[in-house]
Amino acid sequence: MSSATSNLTVNGAPTSGAGSTASGTSPTFSPLYQQIKALILQSLQSGEWKPGELIPSEVELAHRFKVSQGTVRKAIDELASENLVVRRQGKGTFVATHHEARAQFRFLRLMPDAGEPHHADNKILEVKRLRAPAEVARQLDIKSGDSVIFIKRVQSFDGAPTIVEELWLPGMIFKGLTVERLVEYKGPMYGLFESEFGTRMIRASERIRAVAADESTASLLNVAQNTPLLSVERVSFTYGDKPVEVRRGLYLTDRHHYQNDLS
Repeated sequence: MSSATSNLTVNGAPTSGAGSTASGTSPTFSPLYQQIKALILQSLQSGEWKPGELIPSEVELAHRFKVSQGTVRKAIDELASENLVVRRQGKGTFVATHHEARAQFRFLRLMPDAGEPHHADNKILEVKRLRAPAEVARQLDIKSGDSVIFIKRVQSFDGAPTIVEELWLPGMIFKGLTVERLVEYKGPMYGLFESEFGTRMIRASERIRAVAADESTASLLNVAQNTPLLSVERVSFTYGDKPVEVRRGLYLTDRHHYQNDLS
């Protein structure tokens, strides 16, 4: 089967710095609100304000950084548009968390053709520590042969197997992640990574193509061999644009579709 490939980025990349110097002698300057945004990002990355916590008010941040409240507001507007913080009317601004209901489907774009999106049932097939294959090591920006955690699972909707996924995670970050912990945990997997391993996924880059189901995948999805599937290869990043997950999923789309909202 010929394959068609599409590249996309989910939840755009955060600004990584401000006020840098370009090659040569000419300095480059970012707008003041971008510099404040970068400083707030540093605090998020360092864990000064943890997922789900209230951050200081715009007035307090303006005083801290010695800028106008309007400059802080513009910085927070961008952070909110990138799903890094959440504004709550009358309560303030909070660090976004994968435990929020609104965040549950940000990284899963497979939607049902009928009815409302809902959570999948997970069946963990395998969890093991192994040496990183060369391509996975390149994507995770680690050395080939470094320790990684490998996870394989099947996700089902309303009892129908729909997704077969393989994940690779840096072994140094996810020490202690076991099949027992994954089976025991009932929330979103990214919520587990955030609360127990201090790693928050903030954006992802995906490659999408059409493939035919091989014998093993067909068996797991209860379909005929060579059934058309959607292959989604994802690299997820945390603060500082650091890759912390490689995920390869095969999606059955007879009752679902992949939805991406562009703006």
